[in-house]
Amino acid sequence: MTTIAVKSQRELVAARPPGHGMQGALFGRSDIFETDVDIFFTKHWILVGVTADIPEPGDVSTVDIGKSSIILVRDDDEQVQAFRNVCRHRGARLKSAGKSTVGMLVCPYHQWTYDLDGSLKHAAHMGKDFDPTCKSLMPVHTKVVGTHVFVCLGEHPPEDIAHLEQTMVPRFAPYNMTHSKIAHEAEIIENGNWKLVIENNRECYHCSATHPELTASFLPEDFGFCTDGLSEESLQALDEYYERNSAAKRNWENDGFVCDAVEHLDVDAVTQFRTQRLAIAGNGESQTLDTRVACTRLFGDLVRRDLGDVHLWTHNSWTHVMSDHAVISYIIPLAPDKTLVRTKWLVNADAREGMDYELDKLIEVWKATNQQDADLVAITHSGTQDPGYTPGPFSTFTESYVDQFSRWYAARLAAHGV
Repeated sequence: MTTIAVKSQRELVAARPPGHGMQGALFGRSDIFETDVDIFFTKHWILVGVTADIPEPGDVSTVDIGKSSIILVRDDDEQVQAFRNVCRHRGARLKSAGKSTVGMLVCPYHQWTYDLDGSLKHAAHMGKDFDPTCKSLMPVHTKVVGTHVFVCLGEHPPEDIAHLEQTMVPRFAPYNMTHSKIAHEAEIIENGNWKLVIENNRECYHCSATHPELTASFLPEDFGFCTDGLSEESLQALDEYYERNSAAKRNWENDGFVCDAVEHLDVDAVTQFRTQRLAIAGNGESQTLDTRVACTRLFGDLVRRDLGDVHLWTHNSWTHVMSDHAVISYIIPLAPDKTLVRTKWLVNADAREGMDYELDKLIEVWKATNQQDADLVAITHSGTQDPGYTPGPFSTFTESYVDQFSRWYAARLAAHGV
């Protein structure tokens, strides 16, 4: 019998030809999946929610990530806290996944009781020598940027989260999204590896053929188009796009809105992100089918509707913020071939459904787009697991960010000894 040697993750990553996709085993193998979760969802900063998940003191949101589980809670001082969802007695989970409101956090097993700041307040029958101050809930590194709640489950969180914070705080500030509410949220379990979900999100090669709702407002030229070898017609279209985008940028900057692109994506980045204020097609107001605002009560004190789309990528999320609403999605890997995509639509906290916005109009673009992307990820994952699969070349015109993600992935594995 012939024995086929199983390549290590390092060997599979090294075998990727420059400018080509990853080997199928990197998407399908359980051991590689476990390593990915340990490195990319434990030792890196990840998005796990928004401040509107826990708007009032005592509000709790519990998020499971691999074998880990965290509790996000708004404490009595209205600060966002995050703790390991592990009782300090014998390890029982304090809360199941989802949202709730509590006065204190009470373990369902032996009723150890914790304050909203994580301190242990009550533990019966532990004897006079027991010191409750040594058994507070274990804190999780937390960073709130605008409305985005990032956590790092590792002992040494990457310090370059400060770059993301410094970049995004002034971009988010005019929207005052801490004064927002969740108009709608949805979950899709995509039948594909988490890396395929992110790769799909990093390119718009597929957009014109598969996203009719999104392309009513979204301009695929924003996704790394290269002009080399393009037809005269395509070059003219790009010229028109850049002219329009430049005019919009000058207009926004004159009113004090930050517009320039910031990319922290290359192999020397740890906390990977990209942001830019993108132009919106059509009427230029929002990502809706008619490209006008879906909510007439704008964020913060905004009066301009035509502020484009402040987008943000990280390695587990994507965000689009318009004058009237925001769409924030993040992913949690469940299995080599299963990825949870959780999406939240935010509006001004004072906006009234049925008066200031109609829910169907607010969510129709990204509800359709998310399902279309899920279908694309599923067929791609299935194909990469076919014995006949050989990774093909990326488009130099439209898939440069996918190639960049592949290089970053390899660099981060190497940095952790893989």
